[in-house]
Amino acid sequence: MNFVPVPINRRTPRAEVRDRLLQAASTVFAERGFAGATMQQVAATAGFTTGALYSNFTNKDDLFFELFDREVTGRIAAVRAILGQADLTVINEATALAAGQQLTAAMQQSREWQLLFTEFWLRAVRDDQLRERWVEKRRDYHQQLTELADEALTGWGAGAAVSARTLMFTILALNNGLAIEELADPGSVPTDTIGTVLVRLLGLRRSA
Repeated sequence: MNFVPVPINRRTPRAEVRDRLLQAASTVFAERGFAGATMQQVAATAGFTTGALYSNFTNKDDLFFELFDREVTGRIAAVRAILGQADLTVINEATALAAGQQLTAAMQQSREWQLLFTEFWLRAVRDDQLRERWVEKRRDYHQQLTELADEALTGWGAGAAVSARTLMFTILALNNGLAIEELADPGSVPTDTIGTVLVRLLGLRRSA
């Protein structure tokens, strides 16, 4: 639903303006794709002038990277919450399979983000200047995930068959690959795929 563009009221907090613009960008990108969306459409959807949009974000790339940062923050917080509630001293086949199912469910429920992420990924790897910024963001995300994996493995204390970094990259790559399959054929990804890989990576014994 679009709103009539209006100038920013001086009383409107800048943080609120940015939030509304980012929500609008997410909506427009989902409806039209990153390439098909325009800054004018984002501004109109948010109910602001294009001047208000450009005073906060230089271009669509800036909008995407801000959305990416928020997505990462949300995902890291979700993983931290899971680790905080779990008994890390008890990691077995059942807990690994359950964790895999949670990751699969989260991936299946984020179709719009996966579409945007995949589209931007292809764009970034073809643009050297944009790729530098993309790689910087991804490396920071990788580091945060590695620290969480290390925290989980340290809490387990049994000695995994792989390092925290290898575990992180394997699960991340698997999740991204499965997301592509899920985009093309919703519901095709077996819910135990990630969990089964976790069982093997951690050297856990399968139940008889």
